Amino acid sequence: MCGRFTLTATPDQVALFLALMDMEAFPPRYNVAPTQPILMAIAGPPRDPGSNLPDRRALLVRWGLIPRWAKDPKSLPLLINARAETAGERAAFKVPLRHRRALVPATGFYEWRTVGRTRQPYFLKPRQGGLVAFAGLMETYADPNGSEIDTGAILTTEASPDIASIHNRMPVVVRPEDFSRWLDCRRLEPRDVADIMRPAEPGLFEAIPVSDLVNKVANTGPEIQARVAAVETVAAAEPRRRLPPDDGQLSLL
Repeated sequence: MCGRFTLTATPDQVALFLALMDMEAFPPRYNVAPTQPILMAIAGPPRDPGSNLPDRRALLVRWGLIPRWAKDPKSLPLLINARAETAGERAAFKVPLRHRRALVPATGFYEWRTVGRTRQPYFLKPRQGGLVAFAGLMETYADPNGSEIDTGAILTTEASPDIASIHNRMPVVVRPEDFSRWLDCRRLEPRDVADIMRPAEPGLFEAIPVSDLVNKVANTGPEIQARVAAVETVAAAEPRRRLPPDDGQLSLL
């Protein structure tokens, strides 16, 4: 799954990466969490015929998709992720997958590796730096009172081989050459973009072990990305305590 990610690039960098013209200022975000606003790029109205820019616009949505048909959102689980393999079959995701595909800009994401009874967080960032775009789904939910809220989820897939030792899932990463295809919901159906929903190529991300500061949503500074020794490394480096000789006596000490 993808439960936390980062967006620390500047608005200008994001606008250039996604070919957006309506980008507003925003601060760097080191610990984006569910239910918080996230930035998405969606297909917009066609530009002037003379423009060579794609028809895309930026949109802030709540991270946690609420289906249009939901009568009581509080009764639903928090839908922050959609499995790419089954999204087209799930009632909550099949309509957005057909009509409202989106791109989610990010500079990395966090994942947790289970080591014994410990969960070691890792920051996975593009090895070459810069931005990536996750495949997203957007839905506008209208409550019974008529107020509307834009919501979204991130598609996940099987982890690439170099990440699978940390976690078996990862966000779907859309390559820049596939941006237009992914966002083209007017002409392309889910089956036409199924090839995009695949694991990222090995080596795209660098995995950095970090401290458990990232576990708390209130921690939002760059210090949560500082490298630490991985749990198994620390355990291996600690000297084993020498046991006292066995004299045949039991002890409570």
